[in-house]
Amino acid sequence: NKFLKASVGYGGSCFQKDILNLVYICESFGLKEVADYWHQVVLMNDYQKRRFSNKIVRAMFNTITGKKIAIFGFAFKKDTGDTRESSAAYVMKDLVDERANLSVYDPQVTREQMFMEFDYTLSVNEHTVPGLHGMIDNASSAMEAATGAHAIALMTEWDEFVSLDYHKIYELMSKPAFIFDGRNILPHEELRKIGFEVYAIGKPGPSKLIH
Repeated sequence: NKFLKASVGYGGSCFQKDILNLVYICESFGLKEVADYWHQVVLMNDYQKRRFSNKIVRAMFNTITGKKIAIFGFAFKKDTGDTRESSAAYVMKDLVDERANLSVYDPQVTREQMFMEFDYTLSVNEHTVPGLHGMIDNASSAMEAATGAHAIALMTEWDEFVSLDYHKIYELMSKPAFIFDGRNILPHEELRKIGFEVYAIGKPGPSKLIH
């Protein structure tokens, strides 16, 4: 049932592969409508990732060029270092295309793993995106990643992200300070009281709350 929770999108190598195998089986039996139904699950998952990155750009006054965005988590789910088909990779690609500067913290994913996933899954490397390595740095803690950042994008539901000192993080960030919760695990109202502009999956944004 974890796959049914609203989020920035599922990842991992198995789930999408299994769905695509189901699509193939349905097509081989002439069940076009059934195949289309299951293929739409994959298409909607891809759309959800693009929608999340587009929300970040729109909320931050339609430009993130040169702005620092802290990426909390890169693994496709918590308690693993597995990065295959990670939603974070897709969202980060979109943000890099917009020329943002990204600071990534994940307790189990190395910089080498991260760039291998970019290259293998998305064909994103220094050849296709000159200056890529200079636009992405890896932090040793969430606090370090958030220092001086204009926004935080929470991509993996690591437990430690829930218990961070967000009062201190807010003080260290550029203002206005944005949080985009891609896993709906943070206390949104508490964060808004601190001063954050908070956006989450399937939740009203700050402007709609005001009105």
